[in-house]
Amino acid sequence: MFERFTGEARAAVAQAQEHARRLGHRYIGCEHLLLAAASTAEPASAALRERGVTPERVETEIVRLVGLGQAANLFSASDREALASIGIDLDVVRARVEAAFGPDAFTRGGPAACRSQPAVRKNPVALLRRARRGGRHQHAGTTPSGHIPFTPRAKKSLLLSLREAETRHDNYIGLEHLTLALVGMRDGAVPPILSALGASQATLRAAILDRYRKAS
Repeated sequence: MFERFTGEARAAVAQAQEHARRLGHRYIGCEHLLLAAASTAEPASAALRERGVTPERVETEIVRLVGLGQAANLFSASDREALASIGIDLDVVRARVEAAFGPDAFTRGGPAACRSQPAVRKNPVALLRRARRGGRHQHAGTTPSGHIPFTPRAKKSLLLSLREAETRHDNYIGLEHLTLALVGMRDGAVPPILSALGASQATLRAAILDRYRKAS
């Protein structure tokens, strides 16, 4: 089936894996595919963003719903630059925290440690981490490496993208088919994410289809 995916659709699937890895998740779910789908320059992505389904908002809802993996990369390059501009070297902070509280203490961030070290709560690094985490409990484990498996629902969404292509009599599977499959999911993380963003599944589907009717 993957041989029928366009380059853009394949890139989105690959990006979903990178999002899962960055968030510390050991699986690729429909939520990661949705995050990737909202991030491209394709018409389907634009239709999502115009209706409030932006990468930033989708990621916020993913973190709110399922949290972050223990060793998730909580700091983007811009975060590191911002901290460096005020004299904070993130790697030095990590080393000092782990030297004082043990391996993985920087990502574990247990509440007991915060209670015993009030200064940590005032540290700008701790505050930034808390803001990025949204107060959610992190999952145990380390940053996933290598191949990350698809969840059954994610596999289903890929199969549904094939059905969307067949319904439209297309001989390829593009990002539009994958996005239509994702916004049509009836269970899993996607429906509550879209609901939280105030985006109707029916409205999104109509908008995506309209984009591609205009483009044809």
